[in-house]
Amino acid sequence: MLHILVSACLAGENCKWDGKNNRSEELLDFMKKMEGKAIFHMVCPEQMGGLPTPRPAAEIRESDGMVVNTEGRDVTAEFLMGADLALREAEKYGCTIAILKERSPSCGSDGIYDGTFSHTLTDGMGKTAALLKDYGLRVTGESGVRDLEKEFCVEDTGILRKD
Repeated sequence: MLHILVSACLAGENCKWDGKNNRSEELLDFMKKMEGKAIFHMVCPEQMGGLPTPRPAAEIRESDGMVVNTEGRDVTAEFLMGADLALREAEKYGCTIAILKERSPSCGSDGIYDGTFSHTLTDGMGKTAALLKDYGLRVTGESGVRDLEKEFCVEDTGILRKD
């Protein structure tokens, strides 16, 4: 059985910084197609690290790698704790893949905001995504769900291609 870690906001949990979610129908469809073949484990590293919902938005400062919120508060420790707890969850269940929210200071795997709160993207990874990748998990954002589906499912027949 395949075990996959997933950003809870992508599955529709209202844990995003503004109290809303980032529900991804594509992800939910993939999860349904993988029923009986994969178990999905939901995490919100920011909540796991002790931050409330809603909470001030945060970004990783490009200059020093610290996570700061819109109020100027350093929340790096909370982000690192959440990353560690997400890794523990992955290890507990033997997760080999993580599908995480793109551009997030926790979960972004292929570019994040630069810490200026100007919606400027820069190269880099969120704290959780980087830690999971360092420990050998395959980390992808929600835009990678289609590739996972091609790899693990045959859409026309619903037959699983890989275990």
